[in-house]
Amino acid sequence: MYKFPYYTEEDQQKVIDFMKKNPFAVITGRGEQYPVATHIPLEVEIDDEGKICLSGHLMKKTDHHIAFEKNEHVLVIFNGPHTQVSASWYTDPAMGSTWNYMTVHAKGKITFKDELGTVEAVRAITNKYEGQDKPSSFQNISPEYINKMVKAIAGFSIEVESLENTFKLSQNRDEESKRNIIEQLMKRGDDNSKAIAKEILSGLTD
Repeated sequence: MYKFPYYTEEDQQKVIDFMKKNPFAVITGRGEQYPVATHIPLEVEIDDEGKICLSGHLMKKTDHHIAFEKNEHVLVIFNGPHTQVSASWYTDPAMGSTWNYMTVHAKGKITFKDELGTVEAVRAITNKYEGQDKPSSFQNISPEYINKMVKAIAGFSIEVESLENTFKLSQNRDEESKRNIIEQLMKRGDDNSKAIAKEILSGLTD
């Protein structure tokens, strides 16, 4: 991870909130020849002892499932908004342009659940995104369908052992440059640019 102290968010609650806001994460591990990865929505929870736990479910017998079974150590990557920042927006533009972004890396051990635990993992993620009052809510899915589905998937939990972040938001630029970056990103107008602009502005007003 690209690390500088001024790009690191020290408030862990802000980091956890970022993870919850960007739950579609990448879980990576060690395969036979190449690293493996899968893209999965995760539940982010804090237990009574303050430990961070990630949970979800994945398809069985995929390259990543096989790899995670053989080696429990995984890296989970949470990505947020990102955008190019032009050096022409700086008070001193005679330098390289850059890319602002927000990301969190969580390292931990993955543990797979039995069928009952897998059902609960599916229930949790379904209820989170579908709610409990739709035809597609978990309670409206037939037990036959659920029983068939859990044969092909595996619920899991990951106990996070270390957490790193890079919130690269032009912290090393002077205030005039920051305000011009904000203005130019808002003019650009795409969602990523506007999100990064708001994060930079938040840093100015904190």
